[in-house]
Amino acid sequence: MTTKSVAPASSVVETDPIGDTQMRTGLSPRLGPSAVEIPMRPYPEHTLPAGARPHVVAPEHFPRFSLAERNRRWDGLRKRMIFAGVDCLVLLGTDMYWDMGLANLRYVTGVGAKMGTKALFFLDEDPVVYNTVPHMSRPFHAQQSIQDWTTDIRIFRGIAEIAAELRDRGLDRSRVGIVGFSSTILPSSVYVESEMQALRAALPNARLLDFGHALEEMRLIKSEEEIGFMRRGGEIARKVIDVMVAGARPGVTEAEVYADMVRTQIANGAEPNIFNLLASGPVEHPENELWHLLHGTDQPATPTMRPLAEGDNVIAEFHTKYGGYLVHAEYTVHVGHTVPDRLRRIWDVAVECLDASQQMMRPGVTVNELLEALRRPAARAGLDWVELGFHAMGLVSPEFPTVVYESGFGISTADGSRIGDLELQEGMTFGNNIDLFDPAWKPDVGCMLADCMVVRDGGAELLVGTPRTVGIGDRS
Repeated sequence: MTTKSVAPASSVVETDPIGDTQMRTGLSPRLGPSAVEIPMRPYPEHTLPAGARPHVVAPEHFPRFSLAERNRRWDGLRKRMIFAGVDCLVLLGTDMYWDMGLANLRYVTGVGAKMGTKALFFLDEDPVVYNTVPHMSRPFHAQQSIQDWTTDIRIFRGIAEIAAELRDRGLDRSRVGIVGFSSTILPSSVYVESEMQALRAALPNARLLDFGHALEEMRLIKSEEEIGFMRRGGEIARKVIDVMVAGARPGVTEAEVYADMVRTQIANGAEPNIFNLLASGPVEHPENELWHLLHGTDQPATPTMRPLAEGDNVIAEFHTKYGGYLVHAEYTVHVGHTVPDRLRRIWDVAVECLDASQQMMRPGVTVNELLEALRRPAARAGLDWVELGFHAMGLVSPEFPTVVYESGFGISTADGSRIGDLELQEGMTFGNNIDLFDPAWKPDVGCMLADCMVVRDGGAELLVGTPRTVGIGDRS
């Protein structure tokens, strides 16, 4: 399927009387008669030098996908639209759930801006992206410097303008696919209800259909270009682990360790993404005092200003985000010179689970076969777990398929129900969740361990290279 291009948004230019400058109405789009009638100017006029264009951030300074990758996605999406009888898509992005609400929109348009982003995608024309407020787009929209997939980026003036654009293109009586956000944790498509109500009111003759499932299915298998981004994210994740170990010393606060981990991500080219489920506390403590040391905790319970002390465990699950792609890691650090024997035993079993996971992540292996192999070492050792499984990774975490709970427990979409016979495919990407403890020792202290893996012939490719030994946080 070929891609038909339309005139870029910067094509409307008015000559300024001065001669060597020009008046561009904000790199203005061509607006149809319905859109023109909206009682709000699309962009504040801005006088710019004649022929001026947005600068381009060098690729070594900011990652960007190739046009070949764009064309692969657009072709696949348009085929799915044709098969479903859908004439156009309305993508409704939000910044919910660590910005994952933008995943489908970013996957299609290459634009990851957070402020109220929406988009229209067509069968035979380039997409239109709506984003932000005027003062964030002068003298041009910054996304035009860091991606070249989408040129028509407009100020978002509300759902009325989206509906007007569809009317101007003769699509107001069409089958319109609506793409919101969904994941394993949020299995139903999520939209802002007021936006959906506005669309229904403005397009009474259109048939609005949920089309998010098509994007989830497309994102199931990653291209080698996508995996390349995740591989770089894995390299950054390993640096974060090293910083976590180096910082976990007596007297250093949780907040300082946490901040160093986040700084390491950003300083090495990852996007600001404060997903770090961290916890710390003493392995030895009174039996009638429970600590949260089986799994990390969410903000604002972490980080605190609590100083670390000899004998503490520091555990964390975190994501690095490179070019929009999330890479998962989990790790355990013990503050002190010697890891307690019972803790080391838990860790050794966690490594067995990790190794089994890597060996079984091959094309053709079923979800049930992978689960059985991954969980066997823990069952044999008599250990219990908070999560023990895997969840798919990419622009969203968790993606499909995800199994981290025992069947019948936890969230029904993450317990393996009805997907046991699903076969893995080359290019699927998973983070492990290996969170073990020994109920015969301590009910509130355990180990966290994970890598991020790509399904490959002969066993998974490891993206992080998480250390196979417990981190020692005090080497003085």
